[in-house]
Amino acid sequence: MAVGVATPLVRHRLRLRPVAVSALSWPAPAALALAARRTPVRDAAIYGLQMWAYFAHFDMPDDDPEALLQRLKVEYPIRCDRVIGLGTCPTTRLQRLLGREDHVGALEYALSAVHWSWFLVPHGTLAYMLVRHRDKFPRSAVLMSACFDLGCVVYWLVPTAPPWYAGSNGQMPPVRRIMAEAGERFWRRLWHPLYHSLQGNPFAAMPSLHFGTSVMAARILSQVGRGHAAAGWAYALTLGFGLVYLGEHYLIDLLAGLALAEAIWRVAPRAELAIRMIAGAVQRLEPRAG
Repeated sequence: MAVGVATPLVRHRLRLRPVAVSALSWPAPAALALAARRTPVRDAAIYGLQMWAYFAHFDMPDDDPEALLQRLKVEYPIRCDRVIGLGTCPTTRLQRLLGREDHVGALEYALSAVHWSWFLVPHGTLAYMLVRHRDKFPRSAVLMSACFDLGCVVYWLVPTAPPWYAGSNGQMPPVRRIMAEAGERFWRRLWHPLYHSLQGNPFAAMPSLHFGTSVMAARILSQVGRGHAAAGWAYALTLGFGLVYLGEHYLIDLLAGLALAEAIWRVAPRAELAIRMIAGAVQRLEPRAG
């Protein structure tokens, strides 16, 4: 478990290849399951280790920026969005309709805040399930983890540029990155340290895991009740609108994120028996109280 925690921290210094990082970091959640008896804190830590390994893999394609740029896909999401938007990308259409050049008002700040809050929503949803509906936490954590991990696989296979990048490089009409404009004005000197501390691979646009994991959070909350589901879907739809308007994602990215989350949700019941058998084998090896 300690090796799994340390590997992402030292991979640059030791010049570890991606396959070595994977081999050393992914076993950490299972190692913790075998090292400690089951408690809510341990279950939360297993999910945390899973996300720690995910973030390392999310960031690794950007270790070699030149190689990443050679594989970067820019045109296909523009073509898809132009078809959806009947000739004009929805991001371009929304920014022309609602925005003004260099203007950051209440709408821009509000949608940027919704965007920034995403860092808490998927994990906060699972924390809520752990505290209030503990029996539903294991299944919910598996579903959310699957959404992150399968999306990361696509990021490795098909690195895709977001609208703000395509607009700044002339592949489509100029696109404002409104979230960055709002961040610079709101946070001032703190913005660049905050942004760079959270920034990872800039070409992880397809599918949109911002939207896909928010949809999964809404699905997870739907296990509790209609009010919880309504809150989850309201957040996901608001975030989705913001991601397109702010220039962070194409609409096709959101549709792919939605398809990913819905596919996982619908396939899960068919895979549940096999997953429970694997989990049962691990649980038989877990330490027990007394």
